[in-house]
Amino acid sequence: MSDISHASDVFTAGADALAEARRHQRIQQRRARISAILRYAVLLGVGLVMLYPLIWLVGASFKTNAEIFANPGFIPREPTTEGYVQGWETSTPYTFGRFFWNSFLIILPKTIGTAISCTMVAYGFARFDFPLKKLLFTSVIAILLLPNVVTRIPQYILFRELGWLDSFLPLWVPSAMAGDAFFVFMLVQFLRAIPDDMEQAARVDGCNSWQTLLFVVVPMLAPALISVCLFQFMWTMNDFLGPLIYISSVDKYPVSLALKLSIDTTEAFEWNRILAMSVLTITPALAVFFMAQKYFIEGISAGGIKG
Repeated sequence: MSDISHASDVFTAGADALAEARRHQRIQQRRARISAILRYAVLLGVGLVMLYPLIWLVGASFKTNAEIFANPGFIPREPTTEGYVQGWETSTPYTFGRFFWNSFLIILPKTIGTAISCTMVAYGFARFDFPLKKLLFTSVIAILLLPNVVTRIPQYILFRELGWLDSFLPLWVPSAMAGDAFFVFMLVQFLRAIPDDMEQAARVDGCNSWQTLLFVVVPMLAPALISVCLFQFMWTMNDFLGPLIYISSVDKYPVSLALKLSIDTTEAFEWNRILAMSVLTITPALAVFFMAQKYFIEGISAGGIKG
């Protein structure tokens, strides 16, 4: 009987311990859920605060000019597309579509030229030894740290002597010649983190440097190159000072100058038109960013290839 009683006590103790462990587990799970809910609530609140200006911009673009100042909320009382229709027509002989096309004519060659030229220069710095390599790379870093405003006047004088004023050439030719030191430095650091085993194998198979760069290095650089193109796209789309300095004809204005032109036309301008065109202006950059977000984050954070 004592053995049976002892076994019963052991079983009861084990059951109690198991019940206590399950209760402790439920408490831990409940705490984890509460903690997760609080974290997501805080993140949602901060996200809404950061996104509210953009949300208000979209909502205000569907308001009348009077309602923008009378209704501080982002939901219009009487939604209207008047701002989009009249804003697209503009007060010039050209529609806003012409200004979008001009922006495309600047962005496309500048982005492609940046990707090609910066890749070649970065590959040379990362993989080859040549005289004055350290000095030249130091000059790249110095240019990276140099404020753009310092070079504005010399560049303007140079482009004036070349007869490039009032054209798109000053806006994309420097980038097509690896003039953006930030991207060169970014690609050099990315290349230095990639082992050169595959490149050496390609040379053993008979590939020259250009073939190795094109068929071996560029595919491994894809995330970094997407980041470069995305950065250049957004920066060029938002660039105001460059076109303002070099372009003087209204028919060549990009969207950044077209928005300012809408403000300067009259003293009592229609804000709903400007806000509507602002929404259209930022839409391409946002769309491209979200479509390439995965590769953009990978190109910024990754230091090499995965094993």
